[in-house]
Amino acid sequence: MVHTIRVQTTKGPDIQGEALLHEIKQLEKTSIKKVTSIKVYRVEGVTKSEAKKLAELAFSESVNQEFTIDKSRHSTLSSSRKRGSSILGQAENDKQYTIEIAYKPGVMNPEVGSILKSAEDLGIKLTAADSSKEYIFSGTISKNELSKLIETLNLYNPLIEHIVSKDPRTLLIEGKVGKTNIIPLREATDNELMRLSKDKLFLNLEEMKVIQRYFQSTKRDPTDCELEVLAQTWSEHCVHKTFRADLTIDGKKKPSLISRIKETAKGHPSIVSAFVDNSGVIDFYDGYGICGKVETHNSPSAIEPYGGAMTGSGGVFRDVLGTGQGAKPLISTDIFCFAPPDLPKKLLPPGCLPPDYILKRVVQGVRDYGNRVGIPTNNGSLHFYKDFRAKPTVAVGAYGIIPKKQAIKKSPNVGDLALTLGGRTGRDGIHGATFSSGEMTHQTKTVSETAVQIGNAIEEKRVIDAIQELREEGLIHATTDCGAGGYSSAVGEMGKDAGVSVHLENVPLKYAGLAPWEIFLSESQERMVIAIDPKMKKRVLAICKKYNVEAAAIATFDGSKRLHVYFQKEKICDLSMDFLHDGLPRRHMVGISKKRVPQPPLPPADLSSEALAKEEALAKAGQLPKDLERSWKKVLSDPNVCSKEPIVRLYDHTVQGRNALPPFAGVAMDAPTDGAIVKPFYDKPYGLVTTHGLNPVLNTFDPFWGSVWAITEAVANYVSVGGNLKDAALIDNFIWPFPDEESLADLDKSVDACVAMAKLLKMPFVSGKDSLSSTYRYPDGKALKIPPVLLISVFGKIPDVAKTASSDFKKKDSVIVFVGQQDTKHLGGSVYLNDLNHFSGDIPRVNLKTLPKILSAITNGIQNHGILSCHDVSEGGIAVAVAEMCFGAGFGAEIDLKKISSGRPDYTLFNETAGTFLVEVADEKAAAKIFKNLPHETIGKTTRNGEISVLLGKKQMAKASINELKTAWQKTMREYFG
Repeated sequence: MVHTIRVQTTKGPDIQGEALLHEIKQLEKTSIKKVTSIKVYRVEGVTKSEAKKLAELAFSESVNQEFTIDKSRHSTLSSSRKRGSSILGQAENDKQYTIEIAYKPGVMNPEVGSILKSAEDLGIKLTAADSSKEYIFSGTISKNELSKLIETLNLYNPLIEHIVSKDPRTLLIEGKVGKTNIIPLREATDNELMRLSKDKLFLNLEEMKVIQRYFQSTKRDPTDCELEVLAQTWSEHCVHKTFRADLTIDGKKKPSLISRIKETAKGHPSIVSAFVDNSGVIDFYDGYGICGKVETHNSPSAIEPYGGAMTGSGGVFRDVLGTGQGAKPLISTDIFCFAPPDLPKKLLPPGCLPPDYILKRVVQGVRDYGNRVGIPTNNGSLHFYKDFRAKPTVAVGAYGIIPKKQAIKKSPNVGDLALTLGGRTGRDGIHGATFSSGEMTHQTKTVSETAVQIGNAIEEKRVIDAIQELREEGLIHATTDCGAGGYSSAVGEMGKDAGVSVHLENVPLKYAGLAPWEIFLSESQERMVIAIDPKMKKRVLAICKKYNVEAAAIATFDGSKRLHVYFQKEKICDLSMDFLHDGLPRRHMVGISKKRVPQPPLPPADLSSEALAKEEALAKAGQLPKDLERSWKKVLSDPNVCSKEPIVRLYDHTVQGRNALPPFAGVAMDAPTDGAIVKPFYDKPYGLVTTHGLNPVLNTFDPFWGSVWAITEAVANYVSVGGNLKDAALIDNFIWPFPDEESLADLDKSVDACVAMAKLLKMPFVSGKDSLSSTYRYPDGKALKIPPVLLISVFGKIPDVAKTASSDFKKKDSVIVFVGQQDTKHLGGSVYLNDLNHFSGDIPRVNLKTLPKILSAITNGIQNHGILSCHDVSEGGIAVAVAEMCFGAGFGAEIDLKKISSGRPDYTLFNETAGTFLVEVADEKAAAKIFKNLPHETIGKTTRNGEISVLLGKKQMAKASINELKTAWQKTMREYFG
């Protein structure tokens, strides 16, 4: 019997209900007066008294909550109407409607594991459990109006959730084991091969014919498992075919993209491990290495943003955990690109989720996973541009630490056992690797629903702890995570050299009914695979039990050099490891640069007709727009500039207590810092530094200089907090449209920029990821290319966290120095021009001759305590940088643009040339000592009042109070996150 327990907050605020009512009132005028939220638990296999014990001790707080058992909806509101008469259960007074939302059967509900464990701790053995949410809407709204409102609110995602219409008879998922099918491939025509590929394999004709010839040579047709394994292993997502391809760009042959990037790492003294493991590892102190990885989860987040973000976070944590013999994750980062949350509905492509919904659910996913697993989210950014309306960019990073002697990736020994640790296997996540390799269409959300997973952070936390102890005892010979492709990828790659025999009947399952190939390919989350000496199995299982981690031996590395997969004695896969991993034909790809249309001239200082007629005179006179203060506030409130504090505060960035430089600094701890610094060891001064750089639009205009901008921004942030680039490494993430000839040529230019900058700065790339499916195909065949994005992350070591700097001004009457050279002729892609509805493509170019010396001077100035505060100039230009430094300080500033203005002062104030800085020093002598002959100018001073004044010589161009500017800066995200 299934017992239903409802828990309602009866004293104090109903947070969820009030938040939903607030959201409704923001959308439209409504007659709904109240929304009540109720938590629903269902338990099976226990008596009613045991259910009551669970309700009292595990599910409710007696201080402010009440519960009912096996009562109908509205029982807490004195109504006796039974459930199940309609999807929206209506109360007797016709003024209240109830909707219950639950995960679909088979979708991971992360709360279930905790329910089962709580019951076990109380001495209660449950057969099954589930949980859901119930909302009661009170008001005069009709049922049809409420149904439309629920759809507008995106209150649930029908891909993974459903509206409960009747009480379940059982919570157990029943089903028969699926069969292994033989696929008639040897005699298939080219059209039949491509039809099969288009359905679920995402391989091209040449690749399909190579597979066909292989099975013709074996004189048998493949099983469904064998085809699925080949499709996964050969997917763009897993094997990076475009980055490994031979290239011809504009008629010139060029080496592969990946070979050029890997070249930057050769011979670098800091590298411990690069491009051979789940993350890159560089030298730290005292015999340790630090590792970093940044992953993308764009496709899953486009169709189920909460689960996509959760599993993106969980996956990158496991990348660090699966490095060497098991690194310890310390911190995480998150970088997102979305369409503006207020995007008009008419611009939303068919089958795509609204950007405001994606924004909120992605943030919630990162919050819930990172906070629950206990890993702080210390650094990140949000970017908005309309062409992300079809598919967002969701990048999540993780950084960790490991003894260097255990940091090198190893292969299993022949005879070793492969153990699976952590979560059980279900149907969730199937075809995730191949799904992520294809274009999005209006049908993606429906066709690829099994590719979605929901994460369980508590399970991952236990796995992390268990792996640490196993590593410390030297019990792990090799390890990797179950990411894209599940056991097919994890066990298949670990057994590449030795060969492996897998027995799927030993895999712990969430429920019955999976076909054997589904067990092998499932991407269910929170699973790791380790290779161990069979003699140590008992000890390994004991450690896993200590941390409540389920573990099972599922394979043996047998020396056969083949992949053998069995299910209940039936062999369902028999592939040569050589063919599986080296049989993929190498692509030759052609790129042709597109001719870029000449860009229109920059707009006049004022867009009125009078100003248009007097543009030349205005420029000579150095006039600004009529209301510069309004433009200033508009730039500060732009989603790409505004404060992201309402989001960042949702993340726990203090857990573990390692912060040396948190996301915010200053008097009120609400001014942004340029990077994050944590202490891996509580009793040592050493620090781990992380920063990043990205601009979502510049590569559309110029892929080479746009990429230079992103790299420069990343390293500028790094030195702004005191980091030294000689002790740091780079991570690349290319999020690009499907590589047609034009997009491939742009990608080639971006890689050229990466290699050139790595050589210029003497910094290696040690890890990276390409996601080349950022194209949406409309039903009529028209393509929408998501903007090509290069995300660059930097991580490294610092000997003393006391020798660092934050961005907030430290003293009154100190000197403000502008460091670097602006490219004031080029403002393309800037927030200022965007707010003027002018989309010039002439983007600012970094002065690469002076950049390395400027970066070094900034580092030395901070290390020697000559620089009191430092902030790099990026989105919004000097106008935003000086405002943010004042926000942290609580006092004002006066700046004079005359020394650095080359014509239009507004172009100087809002210019976004990367590699320029505002620094605070004691006096001009200090500035001269730090920067010597490098380009720098004293442009102002900090003041004792609460205002920022912008001057051009003696002429005041603008003045605004800190409070006014800060209000404009903070209000935008508060509209969405409170």
